[in-house]
Amino acid sequence: MNQEIAISLPSLIHRIGREVVKQAQLFAKQYNCELKRVRRSRNWGLTGEAVQIQALSQHLKTQQLSAGTTEFAYLIRKVDTALLSHADKLEPLAAKLVRLIEQDPNITLAELIHLTDCTQAEARTARFEAETW
Repeated sequence: MNQEIAISLPSLIHRIGREVVKQAQLFAKQYNCELKRVRRSRNWGLTGEAVQIQALSQHLKTQQLSAGTTEFAYLIRKVDTALLSHADKLEPLAAKLVRLIEQDPNITLAELIHLTDCTQAEARTARFEAETW
């Protein structure tokens, strides 16, 4: 869950404007994310932990609603689309283990450990919790 992800944002300034990008950079810094240019190209990138990037996206949505504008629409759309491919990093490990056990009650501990990179104790605890529900 603590792995950093990178989201590519091609031609960001051309799409939303320099002032809006500066605002987005400040918001990103508040959420421990980094919005910056990729080397010297016109492409930009957003890096950070998946949970922090999701929180940033929610903040941008509320900013957009309160201002009544669509200046962050492109950025929000790109971030939300990229987060779909990183959904596994947004879910806590315990919830993921229980979900996997509920999907396939016959899953072995070894398979759980392999799929989620958890410890054997965490897998056993999740199996116990899933059985008691």
